[in-house]
Amino acid sequence: MTTQNPEGISPRIAAVAESATLAIDAKAKALKAAGEPIIGFGAGEPDFAPPAYVMEAAAAAAMEPASWKYTATNGLPELRKAIAAKTLRDSGWEVSDGQVLVTNGGKQACLEAFETVLGDGDECIVPAPYWTSYTEMIKLAGATPVIVLADDTAGFRVTVEQLESARTTKTKAIILNSPSNPTGAVYTKDQLVAIGEWAARNSLWVITDEIYEHLTYGDAKFHSLPVVCPAIADKTIVVNGVAKTYAMTGARVGWIIANPAVIKAATNLQSHATSNVNNIAQKAALAAVAGSLDVVDEMKVAYDRRRKTIVRMLNEIPGVTCIEPEGAFYAFANFTGVLNRDYAGTMVTSTLELAAAALDQAKIAIVPGEAFGAPGYIRFSYALADADLEEGITRLHKLIANGN
Repeated sequence: MTTQNPEGISPRIAAVAESATLAIDAKAKALKAAGEPIIGFGAGEPDFAPPAYVMEAAAAAAMEPASWKYTATNGLPELRKAIAAKTLRDSGWEVSDGQVLVTNGGKQACLEAFETVLGDGDECIVPAPYWTSYTEMIKLAGATPVIVLADDTAGFRVTVEQLESARTTKTKAIILNSPSNPTGAVYTKDQLVAIGEWAARNSLWVITDEIYEHLTYGDAKFHSLPVVCPAIADKTIVVNGVAKTYAMTGARVGWIIANPAVIKAATNLQSHATSNVNNIAQKAALAAVAGSLDVVDEMKVAYDRRRKTIVRMLNEIPGVTCIEPEGAFYAFANFTGVLNRDYAGTMVTSTLELAAAALDQAKIAIVPGEAFGAPGYIRFSYALADADLEEGITRLHKLIANGN
């Protein structure tokens, strides 16, 4: 027991920071429940209902006695086969069901991927801006996250030269996320090939988070790393899930695709952590991944419309700039031009403070760039109703305009 940790909590666990996105979302929901007119841009959660056939599958599964029993830790056999088939259909990567592990959401998939290939003393390169949980998960594995920043002038995409400058003898892996949370950046095929070949030359693991694979806009195209760069396929761990594509965030069904040795090790880990994923949710996920993508295309029409609206409105705020996101459903805007001002008696010097002022004064929940390794920026989820989006950015515009 130490003075820094008088409760005696494990130092590794005590060092874990709370998820900034979930913390802001929870606070916004609490204020809304108390009657405050809060508009939330914080959580990356689609405002759509899941497809009707997915909910029907869940309802039917709930009436099956077998759904209430233990099943295999690595996932229902029919779901693992469907994920393998879906991967070939959507990514062009042919894998067997033995290369699939079904997890409790994409978040557990990421955690288990890091835990499986990283250890004490290792380093993992993390391109920034990054999803807020990556760095904490890497630390939990006993490794050190090494941040490589690409700002809006680079389209939020790192180069091989940057990665090579960050590589050391301790470097074991790199995490990629394209389309990206929080920036919406999408790596081109050539950029991915270059990164994959660099990783292969240096015998690195690549963990690639493909949770937003179906959400790209305009000319941007999703490419799966092991498909465009087969040289790295055996040392690639693909993370995915149903949460974003099918508006099933609460179902908590994700998966890992990797070589059999990785899957066996990660399955052993999961067997001691959570055992099998909820069987009703797995049956719902089966209906989702085996079904048509037509409903996803319908959601994309709305996301694309909102994407254009939020980018236009953010760029109309003097001192704010926002490049157009190519994927996911986030806008990542540069607010450095409106800092070091007084907002209704509150001096704001950082986007962390600006986000607090926005929640207090404008009643909008936004996530500061500090949560993503990029101070000076703010992330906006545009997975919310059009009217709320426009009202929320209008409130923010008024707040900024009144600052001095």
